[in-house]
Amino acid sequence: MHVVATAGHVDHGKSTLVQALTGMDPDRLAEEKERGLTIDLGFAWTTLASARTIAFVDVPGHVRFIKNMLAGVGAVDACLFVVAATEGWKPQSEEHLRILELLGVRHGLVALTKVSLVDDDTRQLAVLEVSEQVAGTFLEQAPVVEVDALAGIGVDDLRMALDDLVAGTPTAVDRDRPRLWVDRVFAAKGSGTVVTGTLTGGSIRVGDELALQPGDRHVRVRGLQTHRHARDIAEPGSRVAANLSGVHHDDVQRGDALVRLGQWAPTNVFDASLDVLADLDHAVSRRGAFHVYIGSGEHPATLRLLGDTTEVEAGERALVRLHLPVEVPLVPGDRFVVRESGRSETIGGGEVLDVSPVLPARRARPDRSVDRVVAERGWVDVQVLEQLTGVRRPPVLGRWVVSEDALASTVADLERAVRDAGALGLDMATLDERQRAALEHVDGVAVEAGRVRPAAAADPLAGHPFLGALADDPFSPPEPEGVDRSELRELVRRGLVVERDGCYFAPSAVEGAARRVAELLAADPAGVTVGQVRDALGTTRKHALPLLAHLDATGVTRRRGDVRVAGPRLPALS
Repeated sequence: MHVVATAGHVDHGKSTLVQALTGMDPDRLAEEKERGLTIDLGFAWTTLASARTIAFVDVPGHVRFIKNMLAGVGAVDACLFVVAATEGWKPQSEEHLRILELLGVRHGLVALTKVSLVDDDTRQLAVLEVSEQVAGTFLEQAPVVEVDALAGIGVDDLRMALDDLVAGTPTAVDRDRPRLWVDRVFAAKGSGTVVTGTLTGGSIRVGDELALQPGDRHVRVRGLQTHRHARDIAEPGSRVAANLSGVHHDDVQRGDALVRLGQWAPTNVFDASLDVLADLDHAVSRRGAFHVYIGSGEHPATLRLLGDTTEVEAGERALVRLHLPVEVPLVPGDRFVVRESGRSETIGGGEVLDVSPVLPARRARPDRSVDRVVAERGWVDVQVLEQLTGVRRPPVLGRWVVSEDALASTVADLERAVRDAGALGLDMATLDERQRAALEHVDGVAVEAGRVRPAAAADPLAGHPFLGALADDPFSPPEPEGVDRSELRELVRRGLVVERDGCYFAPSAVEGAARRVAELLAADPAGVTVGQVRDALGTTRKHALPLLAHLDATGVTRRRGDVRVAGPRLPALS
């Protein structure tokens, strides 16, 4: 399936041509039928002789409805460019052609309409004029088909030319990242909210949980139609009507985007290239009331020229930063058009290069390089990188893609921190997730018991003199006077020392106290007092109380009033 947009000046016969080709009137509004003028987007489709399906987005040609035209050509494969032989090339012919070029349309053909209303000389002059006007554009080699839909002239030739056109037009690519820019929304009786648009980037299915942007509004796909036929799955390149639950139709508008949850990083700031139209009669600067047309949406925008550039002359290209009032799901490569509303003119358009830029505008030099995105951010989560660029990269460390400079800087910081931590080593708890991931790139260190220290360094806690002092007098241990506080904390953390209520014991002292209490309780199961334990251990109340508190906390004993009784972890006597 291919989607083709009509383009051309008002009243040159676009809608009449679509109706002749499809049997469907694309003008659906009563006002359009009364005035004989296309005001909003129209849609129709047909099957060609080759069995290929072609869908038309019929756009208005009048300058007053240019924003509706722009909403219809943002996701098309090709164009059917219409010029009337009776009038020839007109202002909107020129503007539509420039807009199509700015949006990256590269395939199309020209229909010279109303040929029965002019003589042969006028017709031939019209063909020559069209050839001159499209020279140097993507339509330069496009066939010009002479046709008069009302008179039945050339319609079959146009069908054959359209078949050749779509045969040579690339089909939509499935990148598993669906996005549907909403170009129409309405409430269907008995069904609720329905949105329509051209689906790109991936497929969607009935039952999918998706999001409407802006606003991250979660919705579920209740039903899908393509060309009025129900579908379980809609594929990229299709004109799709999606019946959604979870949102009221009054809360959806043209320019919203239907996307898969978690795949996009909606933004209201992006960097881009801007090609200024060559026939503009003034330079472009940041001054002006600009509107950006991207997808099917129209957004007021502020424009900032990047670097030291202050203005861009007609026909030149510049790098710009655009600020929108809402966040939209963009990816590098998206095309857009900029109009200046004060002058009511199209000034140019371009290509999105960087979604959510991080560098200040004076330093930013965007391009579509994924490596640049990584270099500017240093560490990028692989999922975030795909959201920003549309490209999936394998992680370098953990879940991150990391630039060489950022990794080198992190490794250098770690080496310095380990060195400054001394022989005891660096506490792993002080490191963030990225630093822990980067440890594997730090040479000459070892990780032991939650500490990072030089691999060649001896463990300063092995044979620590305080351990010997505690072992020499286990039940009346000395105070830790003169012991480095960080070393003392590490001794406790490793379990080499037991701390309770400000007193420090060797683990063997706790085990010995548990055995002595077990012996006392074997003699008198009703319980033992603090005094009995104190005497049995040959210590003082100062040390007996914290030892008993530790035995209570670990389930060796249980306190009942003034006595201790056996707990579930009381050691058995052999």
